[in-house]
Amino acid sequence: MSDALAAPALSRTGGTPPALLVHGLSKTYKDGHTAVAGLDLEIPDGAFFGLLGPNGAGKTTLIGSVCNIVRPTTGTLAVFGHDHRSREARRLLGLAEQEINVDRFLSIRQILIYHAGYHGIGRKTAVRRADELLEVLRLDEKANARAYELSGGMQRRLVIARALMHRPRLLILDEPTAGVDVELRSEIWRLVKGLLPQVAPRRRHFRRGEG
Repeated sequence: MSDALAAPALSRTGGTPPALLVHGLSKTYKDGHTAVAGLDLEIPDGAFFGLLGPNGAGKTTLIGSVCNIVRPTTGTLAVFGHDHRSREARRLLGLAEQEINVDRFLSIRQILIYHAGYHGIGRKTAVRRADELLEVLRLDEKANARAYELSGGMQRRLVIARALMHRPRLLILDEPTAGVDVELRSEIWRLVKGLLPQVAPRRRHFRRGEG
C-alpha cells in the first residue's frame, strides 16, 4: 500500500466522515493467495454493522487491515477520516479479538488497568473505568481472578471490556461469541447491548459474524 494517503477521507456523499471508509482494498499474501480483492466499504457514523461470510472469505484480513495488523497490497482505509495507521485512528478504534490473549499472571482487574495505560489513561481514571466495566459486564465478583480461571463466556466479556477501556468510537468485535453455547451467546449479546448506552454511548460497531 502506498505510504501516501489523501487528506482525511469524507463520506462519498460528503459531510461528516464515516466511521470506516475502505477504498480499493486488496491483499495478496506471499504464497499468491488473494484474500481480499478491490473492496470498497463505507460504514456510516452510528451504524451497527455485521460482517458475515464463510471461512477464507477475507473477514480476518479486512479486520487486520483496519487495525493496522495486516499490511494491504493496495487501497486506503480511514477511521473517522483519519489514516488507519495514525495514532488518532488507534485512539478511536477498539478491537475485541477472537483469540483470548491476555496476561495469565495478572488479575482481570489489573489487565484492564494496565491496558488503559497503553492509551495514556491515568491510573485513577483507569481504575474507575475498570471497576465500572467489570460491574456492567458482571465480572466484578471475579475482579481478582486470573483469566484462565474464568469460564469461556466470562473470558469473552473480559476481552470486550478491555476493548472498551479507552472509550473507542469504533468498536470491532471479532467473533465475540466463538466457542460458547447458544445460551451464552444470547447472554453476551444482551450484555453488550445493555452496556453500550451506559458506558460507551453512541459507539459504532463492526461485528464479524461466526461462519
